[in-house]
Amino acid sequence: MALLWTVTCLALASTVSGCGVPLISPSVQYSERIINGQNAVSGSWPWQVSLQTRSGSHFCGGSLINENWVVTAAHCEFSPYSHVVVLGEYNLGSQTESVQVKTVSKAVTHPNWNSYTLNNDITLLKLSSPAQLGTRVSPVCLAAANLALSNSQQCVTTGWGRTSTTSNALASRLQQVSLPLISQSQCQQYWGTRITSSMLCAGGAGASSCQGDSGGPLVYQNGNVWTLIGIVSWGSSNCNVRTPAVYTRVSHFRNWIDQIVAQG
Repeated sequence: MALLWTVTCLALASTVSGCGVPLISPSVQYSERIINGQNAVSGSWPWQVSLQTRSGSHFCGGSLINENWVVTAAHCEFSPYSHVVVLGEYNLGSQTESVQVKTVSKAVTHPNWNSYTLNNDITLLKLSSPAQLGTRVSPVCLAAANLALSNSQQCVTTGWGRTSTTSNALASRLQQVSLPLISQSQCQQYWGTRITSSMLCAGGAGASSCQGDSGGPLVYQNGNVWTLIGIVSWGSSNCNVRTPAVYTRVSHFRNWIDQIVAQG
């Protein structure tokens, strides 16, 4: 199966107030990438979460969308009985960071999720207790359902996935990378008919997310507001930096997300 990851790109702000504005500047250098990339600034991506086993092993990323809900990829196969959500994490190897470890009361996977085609790769996680919002923990804005994105728009990806194509080791510190969006037709030149309207593509220009980044954010910035437009889904099995990665298109699922969150 093709490999899976996390990313962050810039988009139009949603109508949710208090989202998408880090209190610590990300200081993004758009020439950098997760494969051969750079450390993020601690606390600068406050919606980034780490999905971990109860023994503390990171396996996927996710994004906080309000104090009660996290969005991630369905292929991460989060289990409320076996896994936890960690908020405010930066260094996975640190024992002294002030993080919030949350259990999940329910995981809601999209009813049309297809594990073979990786279509509709999205799951919502309801935290058992609300996140305590502050400098290091705050939600990202969600792309509007009618969001139109321009080709070549620069985005940013973050995660603790592999930083080398020659090693399976995950990053200990949160990494960040900029990626250009590419058109559906361009993406289909690489991936063919596997690319559907529920997906978007970014990368292929010397940068890539990789295993361990799955479920994480692809965000884009409008003014000083960051908006979630993609969820790291799948891509080249060797994280080829010349091949675009595929993300779950958040705008395609905005109405479904709103419906699930409203149900509580």
